[in-house]
Amino acid sequence: MNEKKILIFLVDDDALFLKSLEIDFAQNTQSAIETFATGELCLEKISMNPDIIILDYHLNSIDKKAINGLETLDKIKAVQPQIPVIMLSSQDKIAVAVNCMKHQAYDYIVKSETAFIRLQKTITTIFHYQKIEKALNWYMEKI
Repeated sequence: MNEKKILIFLVDDDALFLKSLEIDFAQNTQSAIETFATGELCLEKISMNPDIIILDYHLNSIDKKAINGLETLDKIKAVQPQIPVIMLSSQDKIAVAVNCMKHQAYDYIVKSETAFIRLQKTITTIFHYQKIEKALNWYMEKI
């Protein structure tokens, strides 16, 4: 049986971190990966309907006029509200995490040496809950 690969968008203006994430996903998952250095580039390709977006909180270190992660998150949710977006940041501040969640982020993960493992666990959780939700909806329609 030929299963469709999970499409993951990685969005980060830190080229080194972005490449290391891309390599981790390529080596450890069967996912299709698209990488973007800005939120604008990600939004241009949102019609590809990614299964998950991993989005950096700060996205304007390359281009100071670029929109930041929260603005990108808001624009994603305006056009594709069902796509889970995981926010990444080097900031280990509760206020930043809470703010991301208020903007409908699925989760907030601090960039660290364990970030990839935490991302994998979060992605597994997302698909687990989607499967449960699908089954629940099926049962509700039968009642």
